Amino acid sequence: MGAPRRTDVYLEVGAKKTFACSVDWPGWCRSGRDEAAALQALVDYAPRYSVVAEQAGQRFPATVGRQLEVVERVTGNATTDFGAPGVVPALDAAALTPARARKMAELVDAAWAVLDDVASRAPESLRKGPRGGGRDRDKMLQHVLGAEAAYARKIGVKHQEPQLGDRAAVAALRDEISEVLRAARKAPSPDEKGWPARYAARRIAWHVLDHAWEIEDRSEA
Repeated sequence: MGAPRRTDVYLEVGAKKTFACSVDWPGWCRSGRDEAAALQALVDYAPRYSVVAEQAGQRFPATVGRQLEVVERVTGNATTDFGAPGVVPALDAAALTPARARKMAELVDAAWAVLDDVASRAPESLRKGPRGGGRDRDKMLQHVLGAEAAYARKIGVKHQEPQLGDRAAVAALRDEISEVLRAARKAPSPDEKGWPARYAARRIAWHVLDHAWEIEDRSEA
């Protein structure tokens, strides 16, 4: 048996928190108090991310977390320390082939499908956090939609925030995001506002899955 194929990751290092993000698997991105903790969290979540890859019809090797290769480090900011990845790495400026862009978009589509499935099986009232806080299911899902409408503007997609029960509006927003990701438009220059497609896919999928997994965890008795 050959050595495990390496998995490229980058680290976003803040003052209080570090994110470890897979380069090629959008949404597989976890945080920790430091680099080692973030990388371990990424490994720990590999089985949960495999559900996303399976939904997308893509092979996610069992060895994917065994040889993580840190290919870039970026300095985090207030967003990082607040609890979300917030810095575009230089590697996202690299051009994508049509096949890789399609794979990326399919994984984002799969993240949405996983969230929808998790939400359909979850109670409306979720178990509270250790300090008695946390949104319930529908408020969390509406929060995800609001974030997606904001993220979409970073890639030129302009929709009003859809309401949770408006399936046509939700589908219209997500379909257009997916279409832009498949086109993998060129990354903006440093003086332009916007996100390269690769970063947008990662950030959108991370946010979707972070809340899907939160709903799963807080649905447990």
